[in-house]
Amino acid sequence: MIRYVHHQLMGVAMAVCACVVGAPVAFGVRGIPAVVDDAVWMVVVISMLGGVLFGMLEASRLKWVSVVRTFEEAVPLDDPEPPRPADYSLRHNLVDKGFFSVLLVAALVAGLTLSPWLSLTPLWVSLDWLIRAGIAARWEKKNAVLLWRGHVPGSPWELSYSPVRPSPPTRTATDTPPE
Repeated sequence: MIRYVHHQLMGVAMAVCACVVGAPVAFGVRGIPAVVDDAVWMVVVISMLGGVLFGMLEASRLKWVSVVRTFEEAVPLDDPEPPRPADYSLRHNLVDKGFFSVLLVAALVAGLTLSPWLSLTPLWVSLDWLIRAGIAARWEKKNAVLLWRGHVPGSPWELSYSPVRPSPPTRTATDTPPE
């Protein structure tokens, strides 16, 4: 299992790493363009504004675009054993080598064949993941639960939740556990 927020942040980390590796290669081979066309800046601004607008729609409760509704459909964890510590996934699995390779190859192909600026496209993709991580963190704080992915082995995209802290055991007036 992996926390949903950490899953999104790992995607952001991999996209940034792909840009850190891919952009110097693309700009080193193709060279830095002397003049950046105004159309390039217009596409960048429109893409970023579109990403932020779509992120705001995801934070809403609209029927087909809301991720908040997906969070509310999560099932409670009923495992007798507690899940891993909340920061386990970020400490041990920050980069998935397969997904990082996909992002890096796509950035390099686009940067080397079309324009070196296209080696930065993973940053545009990471904007949605960063917004989703923020939405999930806000939802977790509001509901005092942690969202988890991968609880059901056959469908790893399904979400489940656990309380932030396990509830303390019930005690009687004499401070003995109930029978």
